Amino acid sequence: MKTMKNWLLTGLLFMIVSTVFSQGKVSGTITDDAGATLPGANVAVKGSTNGTSTDFDGKFTIDVKTSTGELVITYLGYDSKTLKFSVLNGATTNLGAIVLESNSNELSEIVVKSTVVDIAKDRKTPVAVSTIKAAEIQEKLGTQEFPEILRNTPSVYVTKSGGGFGDSRINIRGFDQKNIAVMINGMPVNDMENGSVFWSNWAGLSDVTSAMQVQRGLGSSKLATPSVGGTINIVTRSSDKKEGGSFSSGFGNGRNFKVQGSYNTGKLANGLSASVLLSQTMGDGYINGTQFEGTNYFIALGYATKNNKHDFQFTLTGAPQSHSQRSTVSTIATYQKYGSLSDPNIRYNADAGYLNGEEYNIRKNYYHKPVASFNWDYKINETTKLSTVLYASMGRGAGAGATGGVGGLIYNSPAFLLPNGMVNYDKIQAWNSGQGTVNFNGANQTRTQIGGVYQNSSSTGRTGTSAANYVYNTTSGISQTSSINSHDWFGAVINLNKKLTESLTLDFGLDARTYTGYHFTVVNDLLGGGEFYDNNIASLKPAGRHLTSTYPTEVQWNVFDKKSYDKISFNSTGKVKWLGLFTQLEYSKDNLTVFVQGAASQQGFKREDDFVYLPTDKLASTSYKNIFGGNVKGGANYNINEKNNVYVNAGYYSRQPFFNSVYPNNRSIVNPNLTNEKITGFEAGYGFRSRLFNATVNVYNTTWNDRYLKGNALPSDNTTYTEYLGLNEVHSGIEIEANSNITEKLKVNAMFSYGIWEYKGNATVNAYFQADNSPVTGFTDVPVYMDKVKVGDAAQMTASLGASYEVLTRVTIDANYNFNDKLYAGISPTNFSSPTNKGALELPSYGLVDAGFSYKMLTGKNKDKSVNFRLNVNNLFDKIYIAESRTNIFASDNVTSNAAAGTYASNNRLYKGIADGNQVFFGFGRTWNFTLRYDF
Repeated sequence: MKTMKNWLLTGLLFMIVSTVFSQGKVSGTITDDAGATLPGANVAVKGSTNGTSTDFDGKFTIDVKTSTGELVITYLGYDSKTLKFSVLNGATTNLGAIVLESNSNELSEIVVKSTVVDIAKDRKTPVAVSTIKAAEIQEKLGTQEFPEILRNTPSVYVTKSGGGFGDSRINIRGFDQKNIAVMINGMPVNDMENGSVFWSNWAGLSDVTSAMQVQRGLGSSKLATPSVGGTINIVTRSSDKKEGGSFSSGFGNGRNFKVQGSYNTGKLANGLSASVLLSQTMGDGYINGTQFEGTNYFIALGYATKNNKHDFQFTLTGAPQSHSQRSTVSTIATYQKYGSLSDPNIRYNADAGYLNGEEYNIRKNYYHKPVASFNWDYKINETTKLSTVLYASMGRGAGAGATGGVGGLIYNSPAFLLPNGMVNYDKIQAWNSGQGTVNFNGANQTRTQIGGVYQNSSSTGRTGTSAANYVYNTTSGISQTSSINSHDWFGAVINLNKKLTESLTLDFGLDARTYTGYHFTVVNDLLGGGEFYDNNIASLKPAGRHLTSTYPTEVQWNVFDKKSYDKISFNSTGKVKWLGLFTQLEYSKDNLTVFVQGAASQQGFKREDDFVYLPTDKLASTSYKNIFGGNVKGGANYNINEKNNVYVNAGYYSRQPFFNSVYPNNRSIVNPNLTNEKITGFEAGYGFRSRLFNATVNVYNTTWNDRYLKGNALPSDNTTYTEYLGLNEVHSGIEIEANSNITEKLKVNAMFSYGIWEYKGNATVNAYFQADNSPVTGFTDVPVYMDKVKVGDAAQMTASLGASYEVLTRVTIDANYNFNDKLYAGISPTNFSSPTNKGALELPSYGLVDAGFSYKMLTGKNKDKSVNFRLNVNNLFDKIYIAESRTNIFASDNVTSNAAAGTYASNNRLYKGIADGNQVFFGFGRTWNFTLRYDF
């Protein structure tokens, strides 16, 4: 018995000693589900204080003192993961690649197989970048405009402009969206004629985006895109998203309502996959008279071969919509007139009114721009990959507005306003039909007294008089007309990616595009008139035409149908051809990544116009004006260790001018002063990454020389135009972005940016006649004193601080404060004809608080389904603030009221230090929305 006890004691002692002194190692590599390594991830042995962090390659090795156990792996922005391990004494167990999933549940969809899409990689691509994932867009965007999700990104300024559905605009580092490249799945979407991006055409993108990445500055795009201020890369959901779907419904103030459904098959055994989404939204809008309705559809089909050598993706998406607008920019005094001096009516819309007892707005936008793309990724061998995207877009739609007048009075002149400031469209309709009177020169007068019995140049109220008696003037009446801006756009981007060695990779490819834009005007509503008189077709002068045809302001679903219209005012076709070549060489080894890239492109511009010109005139169809441009960029990133990295980049662009610079003022004579814009950028940055805290700091300097700008030489004369020469800008600044998981439940994010955006040197202005581009006598090389004037239209200092806290399991509250300062009015160089000018008008700074509440309820047998509740409140404290100003009037300026134009300057009284004669858009007050979503 004693012997047995001794054996038991000996065995127990042996086990204890073996447990205490056995030593081994566990190693592995931590990645996200895109395969990118995660440096600085925390690895700890559960139940002990033993821990380590991954190096800059995502690798770790940890000593363990037990033969079995569990590792707990955590990383900011990702779900923690627990893994079991077993190790023999003195041995090393390699767990291989350990994949962490984003706690936003959508990171998997940023996996970009195609080398066409330029997604910047953290601690590798040397650019300033911020990434917004689908979960954040889905949760926090609510009823806001798509660009508004970027409001808390450094150096980004977003406003809703007039406030109509999809009419928002974005500015990065002081550059407007014409100078920001917007890419969707590798496809450039900036208008090929003028660089514009109309977010109303992309209102459905928020529903289908997997991730949106903002690269500030010249960016990493290989294409010769107009990325002066930055690049917005939008990656949509893929066909092979995991099986499942969702249904959601949301509502908010302004009778805003939205319903959405989606389903994904996942990748099937035969390699096929599909994803579909459909949504519908409608509402009255926050601004008076801005009703809207929109649909969004998305279809993605995919096929991958079993050997994974070929991957095919077809995507089709579109968002047909129509919305009433606020196009007239009212003065502060006008907002006060229909509100009060201390509480202006920020919802006031000088375009909205009533017709036949119902709300009516003559200003409307209606558009349908479906986009289809076909992506083919071909893995030729282990070192060579070919990526191709073919895309097409056919846009059909227009912006409707008013044409004509009554004795020089436009539709929203005081003579046509009701006491509440709304437009009395009934009065306009009565006038057009010959039944009404208008207060003109202080007295109510009939149509006969103002303009004779004939209404012309707009809607006509003929009373049996011969059409030959019609005269062309502006006393005729008011009609609703639409400026059609349709297009056909086809393109291809092909990229060959070759891994030359383990550390050296070469890309080169082709970017080809062709674009045809159709621009003309049609009559929508005669508003009681009998005819519309037009005398703009050269072949029909001097008699002109008397038209009765009208066309509804409806979305055209069949974009293949090129409708036949009776066109008025203007009718031209713009054609643009683009051929570009690009290449990039990248060196990446250990902790160093270096790249150099270049692109060259030739753009051809052609104008067709047999409206202004006779069909036999050679100017009725020009030859292509070809212009060469390109860029060169380079940069380097160095990972000092697993937590710290630094980077630098530099680049130079020679960017071709836009179409209206080549053919100014809707004429077919090539601009004799054509020159490429020259952009030079320098940037440097520092990054810190750890399991609890991430931060980046960037400094930049961008010089923009030979900027092209056009305007009106004489405001009362539409026969001339101006061009500014030698207009240069310098944009410099610093940006800081940080986020932290203070505890498992509390997360904090912050941002600060400060810019110095100024014009450099003085410029000159020349005036020309529209008809033949000949100079106006006495208006040549007139100096414009722009040196050190602040660039307007965007806040040059921004900051934000936000936090979210999980108060109970899956119950989260969040709030964010966003501050904007150094905001200057949008300016025109005509304001600076004197060397003693006052510079740009600075608007009051403002700060906004947004808040939200989320609850996720798990359902299903395996808790793999969920019901999600989300409440957003934007501008929680109902702050009244000026978001933008279109004028540059100081309190000491002598400005008088103009009743005919509807301007009420009120002797320049002050509102928060700003002269009330300034034309401004106020930002939205408090808005809210609630969403209920079921994920399965």
